Amino acid sequence: MLFQRTAAVFLRQFYLIRGSPARIFPLFVWVAIDIVLWGFISQYFGSFTGVGHTLLPSLLGAVLLWDFLTRVMQGVTMAFFEDVWSRNFLNVFASPISLPEYVGGLVLSSIATSLVGLLVMIAVAGAAFGLSLLVYGLMLMPFLLVLFLSGIALGIFGTAVVLRLGPSAEWFIWPIPAVVSPFAGVFYPVATLPEWMQVISRLVPPSYVFEGVRAIIAGGPLPGTSLLWGLGLSVLYILLACAFFTHVFRYAVRTGLIARYSAESVT
Repeated sequence: MLFQRTAAVFLRQFYLIRGSPARIFPLFVWVAIDIVLWGFISQYFGSFTGVGHTLLPSLLGAVLLWDFLTRVMQGVTMAFFEDVWSRNFLNVFASPISLPEYVGGLVLSSIATSLVGLLVMIAVAGAAFGLSLLVYGLMLMPFLLVLFLSGIALGIFGTAVVLRLGPSAEWFIWPIPAVVSPFAGVFYPVATLPEWMQVISRLVPPSYVFEGVRAIIAGGPLPGTSLLWGLGLSVLYILLACAFFTHVFRYAVRTGLIARYSAESVT
């Protein structure tokens, strides 16, 4: 595996974004709107519930962290879609690049775009609402790591689905964060869910993150054991997603599907 080829995939995405304002704005505009919208909602609810001092960091912090996971996932899928939309996917694999090098380039692109989104969200939350997650210092890093790995796993899985079903299947990918969020307990404790949903929540790594964030805001200690469970599940899902992507790619090569890749669904 050559890092130069991985960097080449990232460099292509960099040039695409740099040369197009339409690609630059989504990196920070939508996340800024989310923070402003949920910040005012938190202030409104806090004004008549009497828990504004904890509601704002709990709700707005949850939005910030969940948007981070979403941006990580979309960083992988959008880099893949750029090759799909430009009919460049076959050209990429006509080169000497290997599958791990290509996926590594998608991950590098995701790191860059999600980092921009995270910095914008932290800046807007601090400037507009006085919320600074940086006060938690290094304590925040395990939470971000679990969310990052979870987003990478979802992104790789999503690209595999689109590779197998065709570009029109991208509409299956956008709702994935919304489908996962009820089980992750983003805005409420997992204990409020029905028992069958709680079982699924235990298999969703972000649920350990948001339970831990609420515990820290309430004055509790860092839930190290829970975060380790979340980290272990995230790594497991990345391995499974990579195995699934590899299986789909080999199927596409073996059946000639990769050569027939077009804007329509393929079967």
